[in-house]
Amino acid sequence: MIAYERDERGNPIGMPVEPREVVPLPEAHIVGHLVRLEPLDADSHTQGLFAAYEGHDHLWTYMPHGPFESPQELRTWIESKQHRPDPMFFAIIDQRTDKPVGIASYMRIDPNARSIEVGWITYSPLLQRTAGATEAIYLMMRQAFDLGYRRFEWKCNVLNEASIRAAKRLGMTYEGTFRQATVVKGRNRDTAWFSLLDSEWPTARQAFETWLAPENFDDQGQQRTPLRIPIHGLTSAPSLS
Repeated sequence: MIAYERDERGNPIGMPVEPREVVPLPEAHIVGHLVRLEPLDADSHTQGLFAAYEGHDHLWTYMPHGPFESPQELRTWIESKQHRPDPMFFAIIDQRTDKPVGIASYMRIDPNARSIEVGWITYSPLLQRTAGATEAIYLMMRQAFDLGYRRFEWKCNVLNEASIRAAKRLGMTYEGTFRQATVVKGRNRDTAWFSLLDSEWPTARQAFETWLAPENFDDQGQQRTPLRIPIHGLTSAPSLS
């Protein structure tokens, strides 16, 4: 239960936020041990991403784009998205093979409110269910919170069970569903909202780094201990007492 302060008229008011300079925009290159994130670029990434995605049309069920029938079709889409400040699209590169294996982006970047969202996440089967898949989001979280952002958001179609499971596994708090939020491919989309806050990040960061440590994986790359991040956020309206 949160005991809110009240103004001189008796109205509950939010907790004070320490003033600070506006946080900077995120960097376009993020390097980890297993993967690196670099600016999505049609010349550099079209062929590799098409090869990684080809034959896996289910990846696009909940996305507003795809599936792509040819490299040129994918290239056209990438050209429409590359080198933007917001959304800021990344190709996720496997450090071992040096090949692109997925896409993600920062979006809804608000340096004044210090809020940022991760979105457009499309992992190929080469990345799914790997430690690199987790590291990619960890790297994006780490950069955002290191820069001073207060809130890291995740949104998805409420029918996308895999995305909802991923958000919870990554320590995100479910905040509610925006009903009839938008229309995607001619169909209604209700959008589930999740977030991780700066106050929760130290605990989450420790859990990520413990899980990602090489000693947590056997010779076949299988985890010894699963990732467990406690979720502390509110899931319903707070009391005003």
